[in-house]
Amino acid sequence: MKIAIGCDPNAAPLKGEVVDELQSLGHTVEDFGSDDPIYANVVIEVCEAVARGDYDRGVVMCGTGIGASIAANKVPGIYCALLTDCYQAERAALSNDANVIAMGQQVTGSHVARMMTRIWISNTGAFDENGRSAPKVARIKEYAAENMRAPGT
Repeated sequence: MKIAIGCDPNAAPLKGEVVDELQSLGHTVEDFGSDDPIYANVVIEVCEAVARGDYDRGVVMCGTGIGASIAANKVPGIYCALLTDCYQAERAALSNDANVIAMGQQVTGSHVARMMTRIWISNTGAFDENGRSAPKVARIKEYAAENMRAPGT
């Protein structure tokens, strides 16, 4: 898989851990940087690339992950889950079909970040279109289609 990743300067160390984890699993990772203190700038860039289909998935980070997840979910076509534990990582893929995940450097240890990344990416693509969560996700996507414009439109 091709994965886009980016963060603000606060989260650069955690980003390095996640890049290493993804590469160790055989994924291609494109680093969109960590120099801009306005996390929304890099988050939007990462998410627009995922929404366009240039990348299969994305990972965004800031100090807590909260701001990065909010910014990510403003990009049409992005379904970003803020992860804080391994169960959420699994459910982000299986129950919510999240194409981007967010984490926070100041609240997530490197070992947990690596485990969450591994769990999420290994379950990516396993969303059950006929499962219990499918109507819930379909409603979110329906609303987005009716009310949000895609990048460049």
